[in-house]
Amino acid sequence: MTTNLPAGVGRRRFLLGGAAIGAGAVLTGCTGNSDDGGDAEAVVGSGGEGDNAESGPDVTIGFLAPAADHGWIAAIAKNAKAQAEQFDDVTLNAAESSNDVNVQISQMETFISDEVDVIVALPYDGKSLTQIAQQAMEAGIPVVNLDRIFASSLAYRTYIGGDNYGMGVAAGNYIGGRLADVDAPVIAEIQGIAALPLTQDRSAGFRDALATHGLEVTNQVSAEFTSESGEEVTSNLLQAAPKIDAIWNHDDDQGIGVLAAIANAGRDEFFLVGGAGSTNMMNEIKNGESVVEATVTYSPSMASSAIMLGRLIAQGKKMSDLVENEVPASIVLASATVTADNVDEYLPLGFES
Repeated sequence: MTTNLPAGVGRRRFLLGGAAIGAGAVLTGCTGNSDDGGDAEAVVGSGGEGDNAESGPDVTIGFLAPAADHGWIAAIAKNAKAQAEQFDDVTLNAAESSNDVNVQISQMETFISDEVDVIVALPYDGKSLTQIAQQAMEAGIPVVNLDRIFASSLAYRTYIGGDNYGMGVAAGNYIGGRLADVDAPVIAEIQGIAALPLTQDRSAGFRDALATHGLEVTNQVSAEFTSESGEEVTSNLLQAAPKIDAIWNHDDDQGIGVLAAIANAGRDEFFLVGGAGSTNMMNEIKNGESVVEATVTYSPSMASSAIMLGRLIAQGKKMSDLVENEVPASIVLASATVTADNVDEYLPLGFES
């Protein structure tokens, strides 16, 4: 997922909790992570209203993303492709997904050489690709920076990504509200990779929101955004803590392993809040028989929105719901709290872990 957010959009509004998700698109369908897409539909936007919905000058969009070794990343690529197919004036030139920084740099160089109209880039490592992205901008090719941000604003025309700090806030507010009448509750946190800024931002939001409820994290462990690591660290957590009231797991992909460890331990005295908004976790919420009560979103639908933004920028159009004549320089999506009360509304935005 993401690394850092643009300057000025980090720690704010932590009392607001879960707001609605999205970036101006009407979203339908659901995502999957199989190589051929399976039977799942991607999350796509309507294409806007009025002039934005009408065909314009042909646009070639260069697209790159890391390898789809994670359900969320797989959904990113799937959504981008499906969104491009909604427009008869868009050709998507999708580079082969790769976790090799040098390969991604070479792909960006090819986009520049081919003189594509716009680039939508989710870099494996934003810092390492900053220089080549800036070269694209200097060559007159606008770059839409998706999720993992480049180190300089000179490297992109528009940034769109999720709110990691806001995820923690949404989880903290939900847990804080649920435990309002519990004396000295035990609250556990299962992070992703602890060294990553995104994980630190999520933990900071969680800690800050809990503090407004007079609560704090009691037990914290770190996994690696994989099911295997989620199962291992959760097993250790459950052995170390004989009683827990609530758990926040940062990532729904690793949550598959988290739930496996919980089932193996036969524990159910607590409730769990997930992170990212996978269909797996939302189905757990919907069936009502799981410890999973909620998940906080970090939707891969942002890839669909990035394609839409790239098209608007290349065609010199504005966002129809805004007064300004230009597409904004940055868009940070809100993190919604999905519970049994609204799960049907958010299931179409989910992704398969």
